[in-house]
Amino acid sequence: MMIFFRYQTFRFIWLTKPPGRHFHKDRQLWTPLTLADFEAINRCDRPLPKTFNFAADVLDQWAQKEKTGERPANPALWWVNGKGDEVKWSFRELASLSRKAANVLTKPCGLQRGDHVAVILPRIPEWWLVNVACIRTGIVFIPGTIQLTAKDILYRLRASKAKCIVASEEVAPAVESIAFECPDLKTKLLVSPQSRNGWLSFQELFQCASEEHSCVETGSQEPMTIYFTSGTTGSPKMAQHSQSSLGIGLTLCGRYWLDLKSSDIIWNMSDTGWVKAAICSVFSSWLHGACVFVHQMAQFDTDIFLDTLTAYPITTLCSPPTVYQMLVRKDLKRYKFKSLRHCLTGGEPLNPEVLEQWRAQTGLELYEGYGQTEVGIICANRKGQEIKPGSMGKAMLPYDVQIIDENGNVLPPGKEGEIALRLKSTRPFCFFSEYVDNPQKTAATIRGDFYVTGDRGVMDSDGYFWFVGRADDVIISSGYRIGPFEVESALIEHPAVVESAVVSSPDQIRREVVKAFVVLAAPFKSYNPEKLTLELQDHVKKSTAPYKYPRKVEFVEELPKTITGKIKRNVLRDQEWGRR
Repeated sequence: MMIFFRYQTFRFIWLTKPPGRHFHKDRQLWTPLTLADFEAINRCDRPLPKTFNFAADVLDQWAQKEKTGERPANPALWWVNGKGDEVKWSFRELASLSRKAANVLTKPCGLQRGDHVAVILPRIPEWWLVNVACIRTGIVFIPGTIQLTAKDILYRLRASKAKCIVASEEVAPAVESIAFECPDLKTKLLVSPQSRNGWLSFQELFQCASEEHSCVETGSQEPMTIYFTSGTTGSPKMAQHSQSSLGIGLTLCGRYWLDLKSSDIIWNMSDTGWVKAAICSVFSSWLHGACVFVHQMAQFDTDIFLDTLTAYPITTLCSPPTVYQMLVRKDLKRYKFKSLRHCLTGGEPLNPEVLEQWRAQTGLELYEGYGQTEVGIICANRKGQEIKPGSMGKAMLPYDVQIIDENGNVLPPGKEGEIALRLKSTRPFCFFSEYVDNPQKTAATIRGDFYVTGDRGVMDSDGYFWFVGRADDVIISSGYRIGPFEVESALIEHPAVVESAVVSSPDQIRREVVKAFVVLAAPFKSYNPEKLTLELQDHVKKSTAPYKYPRKVEFVEELPKTITGKIKRNVLRDQEWGRR
């Protein structure tokens, strides 16, 4: 799969001239924006510049600092796969290689500024390279997990009107099976050492591409990326972010939650399809000049994970609570994490017992953060603050986070309500721009003077927040957001299913998992329930992304007789959690 470790010369590329663009041309600013400038903009102490491009204004500036010796010799990206293969790119190498990738996208692929491209790649260096190339060219990239099925990919390509898809060989067959149904799709670009009929070869085109490329001067509010995010009803929504919402809007996250410096090496376990990969493995990290570490594992293995933490000088670790829950079951005192100093978690609530066990075995705290695809990190535990077990911490700058009722009124400490962000006179630039082609859903996020997250919580008198649950039916399991409608739609395609309702169910490891209540068609009622459960689970795995499949299935004679699916789910969810 990996192609760059086959060409070791790429690891020793040194630029013979400075990056192509150094200065902002708006508001008579003729010097590069610094990290301090970005932090001031992120705090809203300084206006947003008219133009901004993360590749030119951040990455190329770090490349220049490497040339002048202002930045230490840390790599920008450090990738290993446990099989002896390794890639280390400095910012100068990243700049040069991403210019070559930008030329691949704009010349043989024929893509132009503003075009949409789906990027479905595993944790390989090309994922970072293609993303940076898209930013350089003003092409809007749409990340997706390699767990997506053909049906998922079809929906995303048609909804986004993507003109190109960049994919690995794992998903190429699924793409081929639906490509003819995507009238806007013009180009398929394969990242693989193998060639494939009907696909352009990234490897071959990259070798021939020029290193000369002039970065597009993108507007700060110009679209940069789209993330598909699950909801209660219907198909996933397209949350669009601007060049600055992630590119500048995550600066304070990098300082106060991730606690990063240019000498740090951060290992973030997020899937490339999720915004947390962008937060921790691209923008926050590289804004601060830190090294992004990646270990590509075919599947998670606690022993390999712990050996990696021991063998490599990783200073900062970010994993979902499920990972820490598996790790604390090991004898962690046997391992010496010589460089590890800062541990983070997010994506789902952290069990206080796991926090205590991790601290007892490693001597390190776990700093939990809470955020959303749409607005980034909302609140977090940060160094220097007391950690209250079970709490998500305090509000993160620049947000004013409150608990409100259904009418938009602020609730006092101790009262449960919806977690919301107070809006100033204008919409914060670090918010998502919109749900593309869905103005109703975009408008529904605003209630009076607040943006509502859809999550319920409680704030105490000290300003600490506790997560209670979703205000809607979205299930959060092992950090994945799963919409019940998507699972129900997959189930109803099976001839055994007359009706179904999908809810969250408590689980010791994942906190909550997907459970399906299924009403069977008459011919299937005599089937072996265990075999039928496995058959339905396999069916869902094939129909939609495998992580969405129901880990629990209960066959029932009928579902609650209610008007809407939401009320039906509420009844069953309350019943399920009441069984604990």
